Amino acid sequence: MAVSEDYLQYVLEQLAGLGRVTPRRMFGGVGLYHEERFFGLIAGDTLYFKVNDSNRGDYESRGMSRFRPFPDKPYWSMTYYEVPADTLEDADECVMWARKSVAIAAVATEPAVTKPAVKKRAVTKRAAAKPAAPKRAAAKPAARRGKKRGR
Repeated sequence: MAVSEDYLQYVLEQLAGLGRVTPRRMFGGVGLYHEERFFGLIAGDTLYFKVNDSNRGDYESRGMSRFRPFPDKPYWSMTYYEVPADTLEDADECVMWARKSVAIAAVATEPAVTKPAVKKRAVTKRAAAKPAAPKRAAAKPAARRGKKRGR
C-alpha cells in the first residue's frame, strides 16, 4: 500500500482547483483532507474518494472497485471507491468528483442532533394518591457514634 512521492504530488496538482488539500501519511497510505474533512485516500498509487448513495453510481457504472484495506479479507471494505484514471487525468473533472466527496465528508462529520436523555414520566393518578415515603434520618457523624453522653 505504499504511495510514491511522484504519484502523491501528481494527485495534489490535479486537485489544486479544490483549494487547500492536506495529505497525511497513515498506515502506509495517504489520507486526503480538505478543511480537516477526510474525503479521499491514496493506497498503492491508487486514488480513492469517499462515496455514499448520492455518488456511488458514478463509480459503479464505470466498474470501479471499493477500497479494501486487507487483501486477505475481501469482504471487508470501506466507503471509498477508486477514481477512474480518465477522471484523474482531467483536473477539472477530478475536482468536480472531489467536491462531491468533500460534501459527503462534511455531512459525515456534522455532530448528531442530541435528544433529551430521559423524558420524565407522567404521574399517574394512582402514583399521585400514594403518600410519599418518609425520608430517612441522616446518619450521625462518625465522631458521635457509640459515645455515651456524660452522666
